[in-house]
Amino acid sequence: MIPEVYFTHLRTGPEHSLLDKLEKLVRKAGIGRIDFKDKFTAIKIHFGEPGNMAYLRPDYAATIVKIVKESGGKPFLTDCSTLYKGMRSNAIDHQDTAMQHGYTPMGVGTQVVIADGLRGLDYVEIPIDGEYCKAPKIGAAIAEADIVISLNHVKGHEMTGFGGAMKNLGMGCGSAAGKREMHSASKPRIDSAACRGCGACVRNCASQALSLSAHKAVIDYGKCIGCGQCVATCQFEGAVADNDEQLDILNCKIAEYAKAVLQGKPSFHINLIIDVSPECDCWGSNDVPVVPNIGFLASFDPVALDCASADLVNKAPVIPSGNALSESMEHHHDDSADHWHLLHPDTNWRSCMQHAERIGLGSTAYTLITV
Repeated sequence: MIPEVYFTHLRTGPEHSLLDKLEKLVRKAGIGRIDFKDKFTAIKIHFGEPGNMAYLRPDYAATIVKIVKESGGKPFLTDCSTLYKGMRSNAIDHQDTAMQHGYTPMGVGTQVVIADGLRGLDYVEIPIDGEYCKAPKIGAAIAEADIVISLNHVKGHEMTGFGGAMKNLGMGCGSAAGKREMHSASKPRIDSAACRGCGACVRNCASQALSLSAHKAVIDYGKCIGCGQCVATCQFEGAVADNDEQLDILNCKIAEYAKAVLQGKPSFHINLIIDVSPECDCWGSNDVPVVPNIGFLASFDPVALDCASADLVNKAPVIPSGNALSESMEHHHDDSADHWHLLHPDTNWRSCMQHAERIGLGSTAYTLITV
């Protein structure tokens, strides 16, 4: 059967709020069919890097927590720590960041659990015999949960092209060792002609793989873990993704990690297409949105959900000026191409969805139902 993806727009009136609409959406999409009674329920979310203002407000998470609790479940909000420098690279800083952004027990009604432990070393290997990853290394608290719900902010991404449920589940649930495995084929390179020698990439490299030589950045590939922070940090396109094939492999690994996360347990997935920034919420800043806010979507199928979300953004009008997408369209003289590819021309977001479909995680086809 073609999976169903449920959608609601963002128009409201005095009688109902956006949170009311979110609750109605997920109930209509069938979240109540899951048996939550006494089950540990991991609600996978991105708490946002300090300085970034595009992350999801905690009110949305509180709505999902309430639904799970009313159904007898034991929900917790969760994420795994990052490889790169920042305020989410260990459990203490990560929890402090979550609290700073309003993810407190009083605010959301439950606890925040950093799934891969104090230093990112707590994980469970889940055998899937994948083409690229035989046994993904999943944060222990997520691996041990009975149910997984992903609550996802739709946005662009400098290495995967598109960020939604698959990115949040695959990359987001990988431990530090898991993230290294996923990034191992996607090493960036330095375009010496574009590099200004500003040193931003050197200062922000968590693995100390970058240095300056003759006023140009140089990568030590013996140390590089392929996390892509230099690509996101560089303002001059001096650090770039090496080639499309490597990024396609990264997307395939993300799909296999997502399969490991969901294997053998009930799951449900929610995408919020609001504040669609061109890059990930991992960075300590965010660019302006590239399209108007569109709506909320929910489905049991994370692949169908992401495909529907990406398609809705591609069909949406581009905010006409002053954003990364409109500038890219002007530069390439193209107003019809895939918006995600225009934002990050080296990427192909569909490679993740296609591989996820091949390995049985979901379907790229869907039926969109408006609530």
